[in-house]
Amino acid sequence: MTERRNADDGGRFRVRPGAPKDRQQSFVSKVLKQAGKASNVTGRKVGKPPGSRLGRGHVAARFTGQSLTPNSRRVTVKTRIVYLKQAGARSTLTHLRYIEREGVGRDGEPGQAYSQTSNEADLSAFEERGREDRHQFRFIVSPEDAPELEDLRTYTRHLMGKLEGDLGTRLDWVAVDHWNTDNPHTHVVLRGADATGKDLIISQDYITRGMRERAAALATEWMGPRTELEIQRTLLREVDQERWTSLDRTLQREAVNGLNHTEQPARDARQRQQRVLLVGRLQRLQRMGLATETQPGVWAVHVEAEPTLRAMGERGDIVRTMQRAMGGQQRELAVFEPGEAARPVIGRMAAKGLSDELYDKGYLVVDGIDGKAHYVALPARAELEHYSVGAVVEARGSGEVRAADSTIAGLAVEGVYRADHHRTVAQGQANPGRDPGEVVDAHVRRLEALRRAGIVERLADGVWQVPTDLPERGRQYDAQRLGGVTVELRSHLPIERQTRVIGATWLDQQLIGGGSGIGDLGFGSQVRDALHKRADFLVEQGLAERRGQRVILARNLLSTLRNREIAAAAQDIAKDTGLAHRPVGDGERVSGVYRRSVQLASGRFAMLDDGLGFRLVPWKPVIEQRLGQPLSAVVRGGGVSWELGRQRGMGR
Repeated sequence: MTERRNADDGGRFRVRPGAPKDRQQSFVSKVLKQAGKASNVTGRKVGKPPGSRLGRGHVAARFTGQSLTPNSRRVTVKTRIVYLKQAGARSTLTHLRYIEREGVGRDGEPGQAYSQTSNEADLSAFEERGREDRHQFRFIVSPEDAPELEDLRTYTRHLMGKLEGDLGTRLDWVAVDHWNTDNPHTHVVLRGADATGKDLIISQDYITRGMRERAAALATEWMGPRTELEIQRTLLREVDQERWTSLDRTLQREAVNGLNHTEQPARDARQRQQRVLLVGRLQRLQRMGLATETQPGVWAVHVEAEPTLRAMGERGDIVRTMQRAMGGQQRELAVFEPGEAARPVIGRMAAKGLSDELYDKGYLVVDGIDGKAHYVALPARAELEHYSVGAVVEARGSGEVRAADSTIAGLAVEGVYRADHHRTVAQGQANPGRDPGEVVDAHVRRLEALRRAGIVERLADGVWQVPTDLPERGRQYDAQRLGGVTVELRSHLPIERQTRVIGATWLDQQLIGGGSGIGDLGFGSQVRDALHKRADFLVEQGLAERRGQRVILARNLLSTLRNREIAAAAQDIAKDTGLAHRPVGDGERVSGVYRRSVQLASGRFAMLDDGLGFRLVPWKPVIEQRLGQPLSAVVRGGGVSWELGRQRGMGR
């Protein structure tokens, strides 16, 4: 501000406010910015109408619950906002494949996506329409009494119609009904664009409350309000449940200074019945060590009650999932906990599914060779279709240092690793069951993966520049990429089919290794029986002989079996395509156009068309997105090193 003395006013001062200083304007900007964040509209320009800052549906959210009563039907609505650039280009189709997967229909059939106007929605067209959207909404709508609704599809269409009225725009969505759980529910994928193509911004109040209240009102309209008997039966079941329940939420809401007073008289019969249920729940929590009666009628629920009960609920869900997966077979149940001390789990995949359908988090149930059944939680967006029930898989923690990385670092001289030097060292070491060339090729494949991540540099063929802290950087790379756990397919064939097949099978690897780690119970016992049958088959084929109780395997058993299978498969491909098969020599560089992949007992192979014929080369996931493109690879033993982005021509 400024001050000015006027000669005519007797020497008095007149105060004149100056212009606002920058810090004042900065404070106002900060307030507006935080207000925008609170309204879930970060990035909106100041000066737009209030409704645009609050998001669509903020007015409707004030009125959606007016018709609800304590007897209204209950509906759970879970919501996730997905920002598509962060989620990746395949996010939408991957999620849609998940929710339309096998077995989710009413009679165990695959799910069928539908929209407001079609019973068979075109998912590819839906994904293409929303490809340029900034974000996308994903909902799970689960009415408590969904089995009584019967027609979830019509209910969902009515609900989405009410959402359109509340939000003031036409909505572009697809949905899939799921009947494969105790609580039938509907998955809805909603584009993040309104009818004009602009970003669809929905009020936070409407997402967290308004949508649920609309769904509850619609369910009540369809089925009528819950009777007092239905309500009491539902709450009575919750008294002894080992999970977070609505009774716990009521206790949390009614607590005063952390205490629940049950000694106060109830005003009517309904409140008295509610009080009896709450006291019963408090007594159950007390037996669980989660609540204390500080004095008669005064209870304190412990602060750890909610997280403990939620964890117990998840654990109970896991146990029930595993029991269903094992189909009555007696197994000790275990949950795989990835970490440095975690031992790998190897076994038959008994079941797979989604533990969190909203976030696409899957799980596997592995019937282990140690005689236990293991629950393996997968990272978000893991491709469940890569694992088939009955296949042999190995799960291990991705947060541990890989032995291959330690070996590479140990063999590096002044930061340079040479494959030929490693091969010489490997040939001088006793490593039963593994060809030295295969050992080195496995390390080369690891180096290729680390090169693509920018951790190592390839100086020449078989020569790599590696950092001194390679083991730690490799561990961090695996942990970030795999989310704590990695699952590798050891064989797509069940062990029953592996016993009499021509090809290098997982059973053959166990025979070579002496069957170490295989237990005598459960699946371990089944594997031991399969190993005896496999040994008999190899004897029939002249690839093994019995000496008393011992079985002596032929030298280079795996490569012999692999080559025989490849030769047989190549004959069939040659008949179908008219192309000549060109065998691949050990250490040979091959090039060609990747035409397709072939699944054999020895593993998966890529068919490369080099213009003169075709080659069958061990397949790796890294090449799957390059179908129809020219590729080069170096094949050694049973492994391969694919070269991507450095093609040398078809004839070299």
